[in-house]
Amino acid sequence: MSKNLPEQAFAPLIAPLGFYPVVPDARWVEQLLQWGVRTIQLRCKRAGDADLALQVRAAVAAGRAIPGVQVIINDHWRLALTEGAYGVHLGQEDWAALPDPEREALRASGMRLGLSTHTPEELALAHAAQPSYLAIGPVYPTTLKVMPYEPVGLERLAQWAQQAAPYPVVAIGGISLERLPGVLACGVNGVAVVSAVTQAPDPHRAVALALGLFQRLKLGTSESEQ
Repeated sequence: MSKNLPEQAFAPLIAPLGFYPVVPDARWVEQLLQWGVRTIQLRCKRAGDADLALQVRAAVAAGRAIPGVQVIINDHWRLALTEGAYGVHLGQEDWAALPDPEREALRASGMRLGLSTHTPEELALAHAAQPSYLAIGPVYPTTLKVMPYEPVGLERLAQWAQQAAPYPVVAIGGISLERLPGVLACGVNGVAVVSAVTQAPDPHRAVALALGLFQRLKLGTSESEQ
């Protein structure tokens, strides 16, 4: 950040991250909201420009329709800003590439910012950005995309979650429903999942099981509408 610009933290989250599915289109966002999920990330990678704008607009609108919902847009921060999104999630490279005026536009907008971290160095850089939350991962090996980072594992996840304070942490990467209890024991604020929902034989049942676990442990999910 330029020395001439005052430091300002991004807006805080309005609720714990809790159970945090990452999904490829707005239809998933709408369905998950009906099932009681209250924090969702739209990670739309393959859409063309026109369809991408429609996806972001629909996801943002779905989130606005329900009080207390946190719908976060992955990567496409300009579209998110245009649509008045609740929040945006960026990778380290994307954040580092933003010039100061664009960073300040994001801060001033009131949008929440989540930043990905994979190493202690990235954790420190993300911490300095004063985001709304940090993502730590991959916790386990993942087959969804090639990762140049080794899995963090539970021991380091617990250590890094403490180092991330005061910012909330969401764990991500290779986390199945069976692995949820062990990940939650590491002191994270939320757990992001992809294939555990989108590739589940019965996504509704998978969501119900996950929400039930979070509710029993009082980790910040809203009541599910099942």
